[in-house]
Amino acid sequence: MNNNIQQLYNIASKEERIIIGLMSGTSLDGLDIALCKFSGSGFETHIELLQFETVPYSHQFKQAIQSVFSKKQVDLEKLCLLNSWIAEQHAGMINSFLSTHNINNNDVDIIASHGQTIYHAPKSLHQQSVFGNGTLQIGDGDHLAVKTGIITISDFRQKHIAAGGEGAPLAMYGDYLLFSNKAETRIMLNIGGIANFTFLPTNSDADKIFSTDTGPGNTLMDAYVQKHFEDKFYDEDSLIAKLGTVNMALLNALLNNNFFDKPFPKTTGPELFNLAYVTAAQTKAGVTSINHYDMMATLNMFTATTIANAIKHAIGNEQFVLYASGGGKHNVLLMQNIHQQLSNCTIKDINELGINPDAKEAILFAILANETICGGKVNYGSHMPSVNMGKISFPC
Repeated sequence: MNNNIQQLYNIASKEERIIIGLMSGTSLDGLDIALCKFSGSGFETHIELLQFETVPYSHQFKQAIQSVFSKKQVDLEKLCLLNSWIAEQHAGMINSFLSTHNINNNDVDIIASHGQTIYHAPKSLHQQSVFGNGTLQIGDGDHLAVKTGIITISDFRQKHIAAGGEGAPLAMYGDYLLFSNKAETRIMLNIGGIANFTFLPTNSDADKIFSTDTGPGNTLMDAYVQKHFEDKFYDEDSLIAKLGTVNMALLNALLNNNFFDKPFPKTTGPELFNLAYVTAAQTKAGVTSINHYDMMATLNMFTATTIANAIKHAIGNEQFVLYASGGGKHNVLLMQNIHQQLSNCTIKDINELGINPDAKEAILFAILANETICGGKVNYGSHMPSVNMGKISFPC
């Protein structure tokens, strides 16, 4: 037997596994690194978060990604070079993280890497009859494995598409295993660049559970701040939006898109919700002049309204508990705007469920890797493919 296959078999046979989950989202703020200890799999999964850190991206790194991010036309040579370069940068961050915490690379069993999303193209968006759903994440797993010396599982979204999904959102897999509860109906809301939630009814019926994107999370607010406020990357503490007033005409124009009428589950990305979308809405609404503060207040309300409308469509009048995670959780005004539109909602901190809200997405990919190695027996219902995901890369 090949030594790498033997090592993988030994890892799968262990009572406990150490897995690093990595997440780099469309917000491009940094690399989330979650060092987790696992035992069990499926509904018997037990996770202990040992260490967590978000390594901020440098200005150079952000610029490099933004040069190819969500663009239909890019420099193909640069995209090719970035695939390995991003993996090498991530590997350096992992090695530094482990060194800082006095952890030997040999003590880590698996790296689970989401990669960096460059383009998301569900058929509902590209509308080309000859092609199906597509998505592209770069940051090659082989380079990660070689540079860290750790077996790496990556490129999770492709199996999801191959099995009939859209490649996103994948949160349902972890949410279903960890957070299903017969005592309360739950909405597990994640607000990253794009917002999504998982609906977990009290009966835990797999065919009733689903995960869906709702529309923009932070992406429009972040893009607007980066364009109009020097040296700011996002609206920290909602300080900009709090100074503005919502422009209702513009808000209604922003809400006027057939994406919001599509059935669940559905996915989207900055390919649709970008500053060109905002400009087009201004033209529709006849709002040619608006100050930056009113714009940010309106974009904040737009995100909140699309989230609230989607949840109301899923829940109806049923009482439920909302657990929020992702960067948008820290946007105080956004969370207030969401709560005001959901009268049947109780908001709780996901820390009450034993999960660091900032680490949740990175932990999710560690869960997916754990299932790929030693799980694979869970039925996820009719809304999502019941598959194990990820490509396995061995060190040299």
